[in-house]
Amino acid sequence: MANFIRLQDVSFFYHPDSAAPALAHVSLNIDRGEMVALVGANGSGKSTLARLLNALLLPTSGKVITAGFDSADPASHTAIRSHVGLVFQRPQDQIVASTVEEEIAFGPANLGLPPREVRSRVEEALEQTSLTALRDRHPFFLSAGESQRLALAGVLAMQPRCVIFDESTAMLDPANRAAVMRQAKRLHQHGITIIFITHLMHEAAECERVIALHQGQVAMDGLPLAVFSRDGDLADIGLEQPHTIQAADMLRRFFPSLPADILRENNLFNALPPYAGKTAPLPAAKPNPHIRDMDGALIQVRDLSYVYPNANPSARPALSNLNMTVAENSLHVLIGASGSGKSTLLQHLNALIRPQSGKISVGPFDLSQNGLDTRALRRMVALAFQQPEDQIFEQFVGDEIAYGPRKLGYEGKLSDVVRAAMRAVGLEFESYKDRLTAELSGGERRKVALASILAIRADIFLLDEPLAGLDPHSRTQVFALLADLHQQGKTILISTHQYEQLTPVSDAVTVISGGKDILQGPPGYVFSQTQGVNAAGILPPFIARLIHALRAGGWPLDPYILDNRTLATALKHIVGRPA
Repeated sequence: MANFIRLQDVSFFYHPDSAAPALAHVSLNIDRGEMVALVGANGSGKSTLARLLNALLLPTSGKVITAGFDSADPASHTAIRSHVGLVFQRPQDQIVASTVEEEIAFGPANLGLPPREVRSRVEEALEQTSLTALRDRHPFFLSAGESQRLALAGVLAMQPRCVIFDESTAMLDPANRAAVMRQAKRLHQHGITIIFITHLMHEAAECERVIALHQGQVAMDGLPLAVFSRDGDLADIGLEQPHTIQAADMLRRFFPSLPADILRENNLFNALPPYAGKTAPLPAAKPNPHIRDMDGALIQVRDLSYVYPNANPSARPALSNLNMTVAENSLHVLIGASGSGKSTLLQHLNALIRPQSGKISVGPFDLSQNGLDTRALRRMVALAFQQPEDQIFEQFVGDEIAYGPRKLGYEGKLSDVVRAAMRAVGLEFESYKDRLTAELSGGERRKVALASILAIRADIFLLDEPLAGLDPHSRTQVFALLADLHQQGKTILISTHQYEQLTPVSDAVTVISGGKDILQGPPGYVFSQTQGVNAAGILPPFIARLIHALRAGGWPLDPYILDNRTLATALKHIVGRPA
């Protein structure tokens, strides 16, 4: 196949006086029609590379040749951008029109195409992304998944020969993430070159080729199985193996016949041997041990309803008679599909949104009272937003992290507070305190937002998607931070779509669907309720799906198992010593 993209010794500096380049001497080729995963730790240069490929950025040195056009020639930029479409992580960054239909038409119309051709492309893009029924909707009123599909539709209407997904699934629930991946594969089947930037290794494993960046350079490049077999090298650059490979490696101790080339989930499940031991009844799911004690809970939500915004003629309730309790010193996880109401609920809990109906109490505060002392409440309850950009407004990182404690009247040495908060999220104080917040990568901004919340030293932390956009190493750092806060007696309520590793260490899970609480209890119980989980449109963690597959093969395993270590212990008990 002919090269569609060629990078020849490309380096890029955001500023001439930058200490280190965002990309350093990168040379690589991508063939027409390839489906490539681009992975790497936060700040490794992935998004910079993506913007170089469609001439949003120009190399400081070296050459970028896309579809035969040299990006150094300004006259070629329109042609490059018509060939290479970029779908951003934040759809809001590329949506400009007032209706879905107008947004999709914006690009083709600006190419000067005849109106008939523009209409034809709009209709095709609406159908490809299942947005036909929403064509007259204002983009502001779309869910996260719908907004992401709209951003893709706008790119598809340009009929590009290459589509770059720049962490386009980071803020989506598992079902919507899978839908984006299916869309990418369909485009690939039609001969379109796909570059899929992701921090989720199981997504990268779905591609034909994996390119891993580290500190602005290509660290690995090859077939997914070859790249993901290098466990030690992956760890050295802040990455990890997909959960399928990790589970298969553990299971081979008990099932030596498992193939060595298992990469994807369906291959693993199909290769599991049936149980051949003495037949015994499968352990049954236990009753829900969670008892909702409204009077004893630190956070109590009773019959909370909210329609947002009231002026929207197509508005539906964001929350509908929702009830929830959070125990003091607990790690409580909120899950649900995009648009289910999780963020709206969190914003109620520190009075950014006031209840329209229902009751909320947080510690000694009644959030329905007119005379609520919101300043005192927010000293106790700190909220990290889903989008870090929504709460970062200082120019420098150190000033941003110091802002909260300064405004809340902290009287100690602020630099010590800032240093400790930065250390907790993995940001080195001297390297980052004077960095411009506008120059940070998405993952780095998320760390700064989290450090800003930690600096307040609240008793309750509300974290809205704290893991989105983080590389595996950074996610591990956040897990360690949460464990430390939990050990200190803090109460933590987390809304997340990335609950694979979090639920095994959590105390309780609440599942929200359509603004209602439909399940609440310990994570093992919640994910054993297959019918309720499926009704909420969410996907159980991989380990829960693995346990389900093993139980379907007759293996007498407890359905509550949620981590590889517990599974290994259970299998050892069943089969004896591992191979």
